[in-house]
Amino acid sequence: MITISENACFGGTQGVYSHASDTCACDMTFGLFLPLEARDGPVPVLWYLSGLTCTHENAMTKASAQTWAAEHGIALVFPDTSPRGEDVADDDAYDLGKGAGFYVDATQEPWKPNFSMWSYIAEELPKLIGENFAVDMDRQAITGHSMGGHGALTLAMNLPGRYRSVSAFAPICNPAGSDWGRKQLQAYLGDDETTWARHDASLMMTERGFDGPVLVDTGTNDQFIDLLKPEALAEAVAKRRQQATLRLQPGYDHSYFFVSTFMEDHVAFHADALYAD
Repeated sequence: MITISENACFGGTQGVYSHASDTCACDMTFGLFLPLEARDGPVPVLWYLSGLTCTHENAMTKASAQTWAAEHGIALVFPDTSPRGEDVADDDAYDLGKGAGFYVDATQEPWKPNFSMWSYIAEELPKLIGENFAVDMDRQAITGHSMGGHGALTLAMNLPGRYRSVSAFAPICNPAGSDWGRKQLQAYLGDDETTWARHDASLMMTERGFDGPVLVDTGTNDQFIDLLKPEALAEAVAKRRQQATLRLQPGYDHSYFFVSTFMEDHVAFHADALYAD
């Protein structure tokens, strides 16, 4: 692992690191904020998964998350959204290929050799961070924006017991039923739609749900709201009678202005779960 940068930040440290990933067969970069409390021992950790076209850097610099994480003594992990490198497959469209890993393990060519973002987030990166930094892997929570909200919700529901809470900002709620999802799931996973279900938050909510608190915010002026399909997740939550808070925020769009506005709420929400016992 290589240290790219480490900066003092709200009493703690905002670092950026790279490592050779076996899972993605390329070098991967991630950001990690450690609060002041990490100097004395392991602290709880909140994962933030970013959206389409983003890298580790977008939320790290735009979401204002460190402000509130420092207040609660919580570490923040900012993974990249896809594999990178000259030998990694890509597409001319912004919503497929580099920057658009969709948090799945691709089974189809040309994506299969590198695009294993599910296993990277679920297995490789947590192991690396747990072995090298003062974080408590028994106290994890997860959040994300847009494509990252999709990833956060599906990871949380597919890995019972891993995360104490899950939240999302404007998540892609029903990718199997949306133009933001069908294209990517078919490209990465193939034509058998039964393999898509575990990567669809609305379908997973109906089938399995989440054993813990859920918080989702979406702006009413989100320019992509028809692709996000928040109503599909709301219907699934109602059918399952899942503990969840689903909010439509008047006037807000899909931008980081929206994310940063409600970040305080989300970090406090996770802090309640992370420190519950």
